[in-house]
Amino acid sequence: MRAFREAVEAGDMDAVEALLAEDVVFTSPVVFKPYPGKAITAAILRAVSQVFEDFRYERELAGADGRDHALVFAARVGDRELSGCDFIHVDEAGLIDELTVMVRPLSAAQALAAAMGAQFDRIEKEAQARA
Repeated sequence: MRAFREAVEAGDMDAVEALLAEDVVFTSPVVFKPYPGKAITAAILRAVSQVFEDFRYERELAGADGRDHALVFAARVGDRELSGCDFIHVDEAGLIDELTVMVRPLSAAQALAAAMGAQFDRIEKEAQARA
């Protein structure tokens, strides 16, 4: 998903949001329940873009049908190095309707959970304002 990758790498979160379907479902690496909807997904991605340091995509994989993608990345949260993958599915219109993120190792996932948890009240308020 070249457009998503380029928008993330450029830090253009408005462009990232424009690629999300209204009914997108975001599945977090650190929270059990998925988050449905464009507003909450965009707010989470904006916060993550501030939490991750030295973020870079390292590899891109695509399914044969062109609707499934995996973007392998590396980043840092505080002093924890992490690796992860964005699993993306696009709908018939080419918009992202599923985004699942996985990270490793556990210590980095825990650091990410703590950093995002500290921002979650703000994330929810932003999502409510955009909905």
